[in-house]
Amino acid sequence: MSEPVRPVIILAEPQLGENIGATARAMLNFGLTELRIAAPRDGWPNPAADPLSAGAFEAGVNVVAYDSVEAACADLGYIVAATARPREMEKPVTDAAGAIGWLKSQSVSTAVMFGNEAQGLSNDHIALCDAIMTYPVNKAFASLNLAQAVIVFAHSWGADEGQAGRFEGRQGDGVGEAASREDLIGMFEHFEYELERAGYFHPPAKTPLMTRNLRNAFIRGQWTTQEVRTFRGAIKALALGRGKARIIRED
Repeated sequence: MSEPVRPVIILAEPQLGENIGATARAMLNFGLTELRIAAPRDGWPNPAADPLSAGAFEAGVNVVAYDSVEAACADLGYIVAATARPREMEKPVTDAAGAIGWLKSQSVSTAVMFGNEAQGLSNDHIALCDAIMTYPVNKAFASLNLAQAVIVFAHSWGADEGQAGRFEGRQGDGVGEAASREDLIGMFEHFEYELERAGYFHPPAKTPLMTRNLRNAFIRGQWTTQEVRTFRGAIKALALGRGKARIIRED
């Protein structure tokens, strides 16, 4: 069996360069080298990151900055969200060891996403992820520094390279190439656009919640590229059909 591909670490909208540097140091200690930073508050490169990185950037941590979380996820196939609160979303929830099992069972590119220092991951960010990872922290004081949160996962990864996967999903079972996050986001936006045109989002104030619920439901399906193409074709056909029906009524 081939060695599982190491996951990417995504920092969603990080605020402090110091924490980015400390994250890179924590990653490299345990063999993780791919770091993506999405919409960093203070931009990138950030000289404040260098001292706390302890040379991790020069020693092998590859950093790529993106304008948005969606862009940072675009080419990935399976993503775990690190959050202290499950948020009552319909997603599987596990600890670091369980998340590693799920990640290692995938045949697609994977990532673990961490939120920013002030608020953690937003519900919209978590809606882009396949599963949730939590730590058994003190419930009265569940406040980890960003780099500390990353090192808990990184240590678990480094300590358990041989753990068998416990996720019994569809990825890698011969059903076809897994859809990338870019494919899925395109499908989401296409579907949501047509739903908006049809007046589905009512009242408007509930649109964000309804959108997240739909995206969560789709994410759980672990779509293949072909399924995404098929569904987008179905959306287009329904939209065209609605237009034809309107023309007939107007005539």
